[in-house]
Amino acid sequence: MARDLGLAGRPWRLSGWGAIPFAGYSFLFLAEDLGLLQPGGIRLQELRSNTDVLRALALGRLEAAALTLDEVLTGLHDGLPLKVVAVLDVSAGADAVMARAGLSRPEMARGKRVAVEGSAVGALMLSAFLESAGLRPDDVRLVTTPLPETAAALRSGAADLAVTAEPWVSQLEAAGAVRLFDSQEAPGRIVDVLAVRTDMLATRPDAIRGLVEAHFGALARFQSDPRSVVERLAAHLQVDAQDVPAAFRGLELPNRAANQALLAPGGRVAEGLPELAALLHRNGLIASPVDASALIDVRWLWGGA
Repeated sequence: MARDLGLAGRPWRLSGWGAIPFAGYSFLFLAEDLGLLQPGGIRLQELRSNTDVLRALALGRLEAAALTLDEVLTGLHDGLPLKVVAVLDVSAGADAVMARAGLSRPEMARGKRVAVEGSAVGALMLSAFLESAGLRPDDVRLVTTPLPETAAALRSGAADLAVTAEPWVSQLEAAGAVRLFDSQEAPGRIVDVLAVRTDMLATRPDAIRGLVEAHFGALARFQSDPRSVVERLAAHLQVDAQDVPAAFRGLELPNRAANQALLAPGGRVAEGLPELAALLHRNGLIASPVDASALIDVRWLWGGA
């Protein structure tokens, strides 16, 4: 279970890097376990939901975070000063709409309860699914649920469908749930990134560089020798070691060179950014258009500042 960092409790001054327990975000936690982070550098904090992560960033309780790109755009729209410094993963099937046994076709979702996190990525996935099924938002009943608890909501009967992600997708499939839609049908919409507060660019450049280098170092270790780190990843992801490969199913994990290509002008992520911002506005996820032209900062991908 994720640690409660007391966001609603007494004021606290701890700052650091934050994320929920998700496979694509796990390499910085792995880097900490492997001793790849600078001693005395930025601390890693695990939170319950991406909504909590955004709130902590806004309050200055975090300096950097792993978020989906659409959530970064939402934060930017709300006045949160952020820069994207690296792509952590690209969803290519890892995010899915799962249904209980018996709901075998997308159109059967009409009138049903859908467990979905109250975040931009949840709304985007649900919107794409409903569009593919020929349904309207008011054709389903939403059950707002933190992402790590969406699978439990489906299993318990609290919901008929769940907008969820790996490793919960594979767990639900093994239990007989039906995959009705996944991110392969919405290419490029769900990208996870490392975002930092802009005030950190000037005040803590070494910490940013250290985070980026640590991520790529841990990723390289996983890609070259996964057996050596599977137990550590299992502990962080709260799954059995044998289930770790499933946690990464449907995720592209871009290394440094792939990051440079994705975030460079004309790259797949950089090129799709204006369209994603427009999509958020069209779907009512942000109230007004947002200018994301200066959101990406690629200098950290070359190890410089």
